Amino acid sequence: METIHTIDWMRQVAADARAKERVVGLVPTMGALHEGHLSLVREARRHCSPVVVSIFVNPTQFGPSEDFTKYPRTLETDRAELAALDVDYIFAPTPEEMYPAGFSTGVVVDGVSERLEGRSRPGHFRGVATVVLKLFEITQPRFAFFGRKDAQQLRIIQRMTSDLNLGIEVVSCPIMREADGLALSSRNAYLKGDERRAATALYRSLDAICGQIAAGECNPARLVAAMRSVLDSESGIKTDYAEIVDAETFEPASGLNKTCYAAIAARVGSTRLIDNALVEPIRGPIIGRISGPDGAPSGEQANGELRVTL
Repeated sequence: METIHTIDWMRQVAADARAKERVVGLVPTMGALHEGHLSLVREARRHCSPVVVSIFVNPTQFGPSEDFTKYPRTLETDRAELAALDVDYIFAPTPEEMYPAGFSTGVVVDGVSERLEGRSRPGHFRGVATVVLKLFEITQPRFAFFGRKDAQQLRIIQRMTSDLNLGIEVVSCPIMREADGLALSSRNAYLKGDERRAATALYRSLDAICGQIAAGECNPARLVAAMRSVLDSESGIKTDYAEIVDAETFEPASGLNKTCYAAIAARVGSTRLIDNALVEPIRGPIIGRISGPDGAPSGEQANGELRVTL
C-alpha cells in the first residue's frame, strides 16, 4: 500500500491504472475510520482494482463555529486498518495541496443542496461538492463508494455526477450501526457519559416509525410527529430537524407513494449527529426485521406495500 500526498503523483498513478484498463475504485473519507468506512472499502475491493481511499479533512465544508480543528485525525491508525484490507493507495493531501493560494472556484448543486443540512449548514454542500469533484478529477475512478448515512450528500454527488457527465458510478452502501442502533460516525467519539445513551434516541425515533408504517400508517405528518415525540422525550437532545422528504429532491413528502427518507439531525450535548431511514414502495408479502452486525436492528420492516430500511 502506498500513501500519496501530492495531486500530480496521484493523477499519474490513476492515469497509469486506466491506461492498463484497470477499474479504479474511490472511497472518499475524512479519516478517523470506523466500520462504516471499512464496509465501503470492502465493497470497493469486490468490484475494483486498484482501490484508492482518500483521507482529507476538508476545511471548506465546515462552518465558522463547527469542529474542523478538533475533528479526529488518526492517519497512522487508519493506515493500519486499510493495509489489512489490501487497499492499494491512500491519497492524503494537505489543505494547501488541495486549495493553493488564490483558489476561488466552487461547485453548487442547486435545489437539493438548499434543504435540511444545506439549510442548517450554509455553504456545507458547496464545500462537499467542490472537494468531491476535485477528488474525482484527480483519481479518475470508475466507481465511487458513499454511505447512505449521509443521504443528502449522496444524492448531491449523484446529481453532480450525472449533470456533469463524469462517467462515474456512485455506489450507495448501507448504514452501519452499533448493537443499540446508533449509526456509526467519527463524531460518536465526542459523546461522553450519558450522551452516548441519549444519542440512541435518533435510532429509536426511526424505529418508532418502522412500527407505525408496518401497521399501515402512511401519513408523513403523523410519522414526523412520532419521530419528534421520541426525540423530545430524551433530555439532552436538541432536534435540528426531523422530516420525511422525497429521496430525489429532499423536499417535504406529501405521501409515501415515492421513495422517501425519514431524516433527522440533532445535537447531543455539543455533538451534532444525523441519521435516516429509507422508505420505499414495494410489492410483496410482509417481511420481518433483519438484524445487523452484533444483533443491531439495522435491517428492514415492511407492511406489504412499503419497506423501511434503517
